Amino acid sequence: MAFSKSSCCICGPVRNCGPFLKRVFKNIEKVGSLFDDYQIIIYYDDSFDNTLQILKNYEKQNNKLKLIINNNTREMSPFRTHRIAHARNQCVQYVKDTHPDFRYFIMMDFDDPNSKTCNIEVIKKYLERIDWDALTFNTRPAYYDIWALSIYPFCFSYNHFKNNSYYYKVMQHYVTLKLHNLKNDELLPCISSFNGFSIYRADKFLNCKYDGKVNLNLIPIHYMRAHMRATKSKIIFKDYGNVKGKYEDCEHRAFHVEAINKNNAKIMISPEIVFS
Repeated sequence: MAFSKSSCCICGPVRNCGPFLKRVFKNIEKVGSLFDDYQIIIYYDDSFDNTLQILKNYEKQNNKLKLIINNNTREMSPFRTHRIAHARNQCVQYVKDTHPDFRYFIMMDFDDPNSKTCNIEVIKKYLERIDWDALTFNTRPAYYDIWALSIYPFCFSYNHFKNNSYYYKVMQHYVTLKLHNLKNDELLPCISSFNGFSIYRADKFLNCKYDGKVNLNLIPIHYMRAHMRATKSKIIFKDYGNVKGKYEDCEHRAFHVEAINKNNAKIMISPEIVFS
């Protein structure tokens, strides 16, 4: 049964997600059933597979889908995180322009992790709680989205310190252990988390922006120093091939930190699993 007076926009950028979309849409419909009203907002970018055709076919079947198509003939940035930030901001702007009264919005990825079996009862029980403003969830076999994660003392991007592969595993173990040791119904506070699926209270986030650029002023200096001590490293700017450390950071970090600074938003991680 839907919650009274509840509404949600379910958003995300989509590119080369064709093999997963049918299962993802089934899961979105399940999540949407938790609310009195919902809309799906997708920002589509040029793909090499049949993503666009699947989206257009689904749009004909379901009038809840709003498809925003990137019609630029040239990339707006050579950097992936900048492009993804732009796509997510377009989704948020659409929520602001068309559904400013909606209580929630969800930002999610449309690929494999969210195509698995969906347990909406996990989400349902948290909608009744007021101890979070942004809520992400654990995943099996481990919490995987370490790039978006900022949790003391690992407060910035693991890619901006030496031995990034090693500290990916250190941070993954750290957050997994933290989640495992929570008391019943306890949530884990953090600075930033996404893990492929996050639900937001709209009034705490609609005045914030995603930003995939590196901003060393984003995190307070004492938090940055804590990360340096934890990794025994100064900040570095390394070209990893798929990530250009001088120019790119995970877009979620800026979004969450801005909401903390502007609106005192509570960013939380649940130890429970929605998609398994």
